[in-house]
Amino acid sequence: MKVGAIFPQTECGTDVAAIGEFVREIEQSGFDHLFVADHVLGADPRHHQHPSLIAYSHESVVHESMTLLAYLAAITRRITLATGILILPQRQTALVAKQAAQIDVLSGGRLRLGIGVGWNAVEFEALNETFDNRGRRAAEQVAVMRALWTQPVVDFRGEFHRIDHAGLCPLPIQRPIPIWFGVGGRERTVPPDAALRRVARLADGWSPNLTLDANGQALVARVHGYAREAGRDPAHLPLEGRIHLAGQAADGWTRQVEAWHTLGATSVIGEPRGAGLKFPDGHLDLLRRFRDAVK
Repeated sequence: MKVGAIFPQTECGTDVAAIGEFVREIEQSGFDHLFVADHVLGADPRHHQHPSLIAYSHESVVHESMTLLAYLAAITRRITLATGILILPQRQTALVAKQAAQIDVLSGGRLRLGIGVGWNAVEFEALNETFDNRGRRAAEQVAVMRALWTQPVVDFRGEFHRIDHAGLCPLPIQRPIPIWFGVGGRERTVPPDAALRRVARLADGWSPNLTLDANGQALVARVHGYAREAGRDPAHLPLEGRIHLAGQAADGWTRQVEAWHTLGATSVIGEPRGAGLKFPDGHLDLLRRFRDAVK
């Protein structure tokens, strides 16, 4: 099983030297991938309500994910760089395809593009995108990006996109770049059926927020059933589990890893936030202990 680490957005601050130290040490410590969250704007909880504003308000430090990954590509050599999760439908599709292709080139083919449809309607409004059709639009965005990453000239006409005989240059090293889907959240551990069907039909892998019990098993079984309906082998749809490290000892982490493995997970990621740790040393110490316990 592969083991990744979550970059502690909201707890990392703005010291570039400290960020570089953290990322280099994560790579040297043997982690397989680094998972970087995405938000463009944080909403002010005095004017907006959502459970996730506890972590992602207007006061939360969240580095722009694509720009950050371009920097990380330059200071690393081996580790996979993953967005976790890029809110795709609030962004221009061709621009995301261009940025992702560039990061893939700069990193030598080490990008994994994790996408989701998001929860923060305030961001969508500010970015001049529609919140209500974001799921359907994201599905078409995936098709557009894969075409742009694999064809020198694209002629695409869809419900939301028109590309008239144009293409990216340079193309990415990975053709196409793997696209993973994130589903579920604090307020909704059972995602809508439409979201699960998109995972089953379109994803190269998925990173769900789900409960490690019979409900989680049923959710995974649903996705596998939808994959078979779409003519896909569920064995080719890798699953990644998230391990919350705060407040637990090593035996708690290993029990979670075993539970994710029972659900069919092929990788796990350690979440070091929420323990009041000093960055980068505290986060690195916790993640090293996690790695040693589960590798």
